[in-house]
Amino acid sequence: MSLARPVVVVTSGEPAGIGPDICAALAGRAWPVRLVVLGDAGLLKSRTGLADEVLVDYRAAVDPGTGCVECLHLPLAAKVTPGRLSTANAPYVLALLDRAIDGCVAGEFAAMVTAPVHKGVICDAGIAFSGHTEYLAARTGCERVVMMLAGGGLRVALVTTHLPLAEVPRAITRPMLAHTLRIVEHDLRVRFGIAGPRILVAGLNPHAGEGGHMGREEIDVISPVLDELRGEGMRLDGPLPADTLFVPHTLARGDAVLAMYHDQGLPVLKHASFGGGVNVTLGLPIVRTSVDHGTALDLAGRNGADAGSLITAVELAIELAGGGC
Repeated sequence: MSLARPVVVVTSGEPAGIGPDICAALAGRAWPVRLVVLGDAGLLKSRTGLADEVLVDYRAAVDPGTGCVECLHLPLAAKVTPGRLSTANAPYVLALLDRAIDGCVAGEFAAMVTAPVHKGVICDAGIAFSGHTEYLAARTGCERVVMMLAGGGLRVALVTTHLPLAEVPRAITRPMLAHTLRIVEHDLRVRFGIAGPRILVAGLNPHAGEGGHMGREEIDVISPVLDELRGEGMRLDGPLPADTLFVPHTLARGDAVLAMYHDQGLPVLKHASFGGGVNVTLGLPIVRTSVDHGTALDLAGRNGADAGSLITAVELAIELAGGGC
């Protein structure tokens, strides 16, 4: 197979959602890489409306040139009706991820981009699944990875991700927070090319604990870790009250925000960038980006889905993998 241009792979995600639909927007552009969409070929053709000369077979062993999207066929387990979830296709969704991960680890693909999956239907199929981020960590043997969303001029990373709110305080330990900050700082330098990045760190409690009157996590966990890492040369501000962290004059001081939990940081970012934001998994040995939205079952098969986030995710994956990869 010709490798004149690097290959970026896109998983088409939950087949009953908008993932297959939005892949059509990748065609017709002069990408500096080959784009390969993983999914059932029949499903992709029926939902994207792309002709055979535009959605071409990846196994053809030749670079089809710019403007084309290649399809790496993986068969569905069961027939799909747009908008209707089926547990029968849960293994298919994970097979897409496994093929993309294996290809990235082996060097076949320069980066992977993921369309949305539906965590609930995968769990309903009897497969423990809390999200792409955790799955990628397990499959690549990473002790810890970090979810970061970028968009609207913001970069927001998370200490905890898909946890019930009641479990968040005890999940944030000193070693875990220090590990998270080291990953964020490293990838801002190495992946994003930011020399000496400055990270704004949110507190966990209202008013960052108000000196211990509204919680002691800032005193007992967060501040000691920040002091330790500042001693290693990291540029860290915090712990900062989350309700005033996301104001322009504070954000201007930093290159990224570290929020303590999912719904502390992501509502602000999605307000600023929904439809154009990108999810990036930091700390992996491979490059992975994703859309910032869900499966939008109500839009599947209706040609009304906005592909802006997927396009931006591909653009960022190419950048993180080295420009032209």
